Amino acid sequence: METGMFSEFRQRPSHHPRDAAARHALRERRQHHPDLTKLAGWKALQKEGELPEGRWDEERRWALRMGLTGAESIDDKSIPTFARGELPHYAGINTFLKAPYAEDVLEVANYDATVLGIPFDGGTTYRPGTRFGPQGVRKISALYTPYNYEIGVDLREQMTMCDAGDVFTIPANIEKSFDQISRAVSHVFSSGSLPIMIGGDHSIGFPCVRGIAECTSKKIGIVHFDRHADIQEKDLDERMHTTPWFHATNMPNVPAKNLVQVGIGGWQVPREAVKVARERQTNIITMSDMERMGIDKTAEMALEMAWDGVDIVYMSFDIDSIDCGFVPGTGWPEPGGFLPREALALASKVAAQGICGMELVEVSPPYDTSDITALMGTRVIVDVLGAMVSNGTLGKHKQFIDKPVSVPHGEFEGKRWSNAT
Repeated sequence: METGMFSEFRQRPSHHPRDAAARHALRERRQHHPDLTKLAGWKALQKEGELPEGRWDEERRWALRMGLTGAESIDDKSIPTFARGELPHYAGINTFLKAPYAEDVLEVANYDATVLGIPFDGGTTYRPGTRFGPQGVRKISALYTPYNYEIGVDLREQMTMCDAGDVFTIPANIEKSFDQISRAVSHVFSSGSLPIMIGGDHSIGFPCVRGIAECTSKKIGIVHFDRHADIQEKDLDERMHTTPWFHATNMPNVPAKNLVQVGIGGWQVPREAVKVARERQTNIITMSDMERMGIDKTAEMALEMAWDGVDIVYMSFDIDSIDCGFVPGTGWPEPGGFLPREALALASKVAAQGICGMELVEVSPPYDTSDITALMGTRVIVDVLGAMVSNGTLGKHKQFIDKPVSVPHGEFEGKRWSNAT
């Protein structure tokens, strides 16, 4: 150990200007505190305090009425004996986001949005299984609450939504299934409720748009997220999941020039589809276009082309537009697609302007891993709804329903499987 004056000198701080400046800068860094009011996290904390809570209180009271009050040993008196509503997330008979089940589909008019399952994969040309997509999405949707911290939206408090169950599709009969789908979608759209369809393969895109188009004389644009163009006339001699936009843009109030396809590319785009896109002068934004322009510019361009001269816009979201490393459970997996954050940002920006309906397709649970594809599909839907609520555009479509349809219903009195009179 050193002793004497040299040891003492070495322990003193250097007075060289360079060293003194460095010590000053270090002290400044240690004592500096950022302005928290500029952080999105701080703003979201404040916004939550402004959200209403009445619907959540209502749901807890409803659960006690429908599920009986809990055992005496339960301290939280809002917990019922039988699971009802959102909690616990692992229990219950799932609807989408645990929303009310509109068993009587005449009741959909009471809701801002209606979820419809379309369990049909008769239009697939490779891997089947998307008929189980509605079940898969509903099951994993129980993981979510209706509240999003970052955007400061609570769907339960700021909108109404129901799940009308599944359309009765006909296995192995594409055209009859299409007729059923169009009939179901037109009923929901005519009621004023926003139709949210969960497929199913992408062939359902055509009958979904047809169901909306027959209820309005107004023009409809389409924003389509996909890796595949899906606009050839036929595939394997039928209208398949590779053909919806050929037939949709044949309808007089769905102009081909307002079809915008985002994310197209790779080695799975048939030349037949490219020829049709060129002939009809539709709009394709590739994945490399999006990378070069960025999310904001891509969304701006897609909206400009889709809304040009039309009154309402429909959204079609194929889960395989996202890189297959994130969504393995799909019929046509393709590398090089969107990252999840890119897909959610783009879908939200398009939805913020208001849509007249949407479908989420090609979730195939038999090929999924840990439900991550179904989870991503759920997230797309809730982000779309959240964007519309946040921007005040939910319900914007209602003013254009000038040709509502009326679907007859059967007659029945009583309760099924019940002795009640």
